[in-house]
Amino acid sequence: MSATAGMSGRPWHREEPGHPCRILRVTGPLVEMEYVSGTAMYDLVSLGEAGLPGEVVAISGGVVTAQSYEYTGGLAPGDAARPQGAPLSASLGPALLGGVFDGLLRPLSGSGDWLQPGSVGHVSMERAWSFVPRVSEGERIDEGGVVGDIREGGPPRLRVLVPPGVGGRVERVAPEGAYGKDSVVAVVGGTQVRIGATWPVRRPRPVRERGGEREALGTGQRVIDLLFPVARGSTVAVPGGFGTGKTMLLQQIAKWCDADVIVYIGCGERGNEMADVIADLSALEDPRTGGRLAERTVTIANTSNMPMMAREASIYTGATVAEYFRDMGLDVVVIADSTSRWAEALREFASRTGALPAEEGYPAGLASAIAAFYERAGAVVTLGGERGSVTVIGAVSPPGGDLTEPVTANTERFVRCLWSLDRDLAYARHYPALSWAGSFSRDAGALAARRAVAGDPAWADQRARLAAVLAEADRLADLVDLIGITALPDQERAGVLAGRLVREGVLQQSALSANDAYCGPDKAAALADAVLATVDRCHELVASGVPAATVETVDFGPVLRAREEVGPHDTEAVRARRQAMLARLGELR
Repeated sequence: MSATAGMSGRPWHREEPGHPCRILRVTGPLVEMEYVSGTAMYDLVSLGEAGLPGEVVAISGGVVTAQSYEYTGGLAPGDAARPQGAPLSASLGPALLGGVFDGLLRPLSGSGDWLQPGSVGHVSMERAWSFVPRVSEGERIDEGGVVGDIREGGPPRLRVLVPPGVGGRVERVAPEGAYGKDSVVAVVGGTQVRIGATWPVRRPRPVRERGGEREALGTGQRVIDLLFPVARGSTVAVPGGFGTGKTMLLQQIAKWCDADVIVYIGCGERGNEMADVIADLSALEDPRTGGRLAERTVTIANTSNMPMMAREASIYTGATVAEYFRDMGLDVVVIADSTSRWAEALREFASRTGALPAEEGYPAGLASAIAAFYERAGAVVTLGGERGSVTVIGAVSPPGGDLTEPVTANTERFVRCLWSLDRDLAYARHYPALSWAGSFSRDAGALAARRAVAGDPAWADQRARLAAVLAEADRLADLVDLIGITALPDQERAGVLAGRLVREGVLQQSALSANDAYCGPDKAAALADAVLATVDRCHELVASGVPAATVETVDFGPVLRAREEVGPHDTEAVRARRQAMLARLGELR
């Protein structure tokens, strides 16, 4: 790569923008134009007098077909088009944090009622950033190395890095001071290094190595952290029908997960939902820094009323932004809501280009496209030797709640965790409505082993016991529906009670409660221990001859209400309620 980097430090640039050519045909967002020497697949093109951005999607017989990212009304055959000689790229920099952008990374804040057509991926450059150099002239530095720190970029630690494919002797470095995003702060091996960077969105940024020891990503949601944990750098799918609470769950994770940077992609969602997300992030205090949570969040809002082709690009734009911060040694979470709308954009585009349709009209390459997106997640060692990660969490909205439809079925093949949302739980006001029977975590074994090494061997046993109680309660629920609760033997009635205690005392969580919206790992473990101890005592009482009907009349409220009445980290209060509950049950002997 370094052999072709050139002075710009952008190896994908082949030449200056090409000569103008004529547009031959306009069909919706598809535009056919004359071929110009040097034009390549996925190159950016400028269409018409307004300079509408488009992307080359086919080249055949001297005709280039491009998909426009803007409304093409007014564009006509004979108008000029100009290939740009480079693929669709994102302009990256510290100004991304706290910003709201569309699918092409154009700022939405302060843009008025309408975006001006023609610009792509340009972040506001008005602000100056405090740069502190960390290298000296004459020093040798490799690709990915740290040139300097940005002191005013936001709560996460931000750095200026040597671009991929560039390395050598530091020929010049700027003194400490304030610089704009496009300011040159160093020259390394003949290449200018700027505060910001540019990278093609469909090309993953390179790393030194992938994998390594897995660490848990804390989400603050008990049902996830206890039963279906996710590792940093892993992948998650969240399928669920309409009204099951996908967006609410993803918003809770965005608010409370212990990542350094959040990239929230509203891909084809309703505008009012995105407005609520932005308002919540702006108002919420960040528990890690004491500032606003929005200050370490990048929001990409490509709502359902925005151009369909920009929706297709928004997924890749978000992944590129995440990789930019990952390369600084940060842990990043990408939340895509929802990948089904992205897949619908792929289907619509495929139908317009005449591609051979596969199942339910989706393109034959749907599985490959889904896999390529989730492959951009991972825990890595960066080019500069830092450890960073990108965790991808994608919502899936199957039509009619059909989990066998192509997007859901293909997504399940490529993710490590599945948090399936259940309509019956949601309608029963059980939130998060995460199905313990239909979900899984392939990270649980590795995370359990790491916890055991770290001195917490009981975590895996506690998780297994919770799962066993829930599975037994589900089995008995079918019998209760057939013959009624009173017809069951006392031990099985105790099993039904145990399932209710676990569901209501541990798994349910209120996003509207100050004490329960977030749950620390110690409190989650204490709640699970309190409920399991209560369940064990109930089984002991029944085994000793106490009627199950008598046990069922006990007020379990002190334990069940602990999740909402006790602070997010107050484990001592939970333990006190556990002891009081066990003492009350002891009076039944």
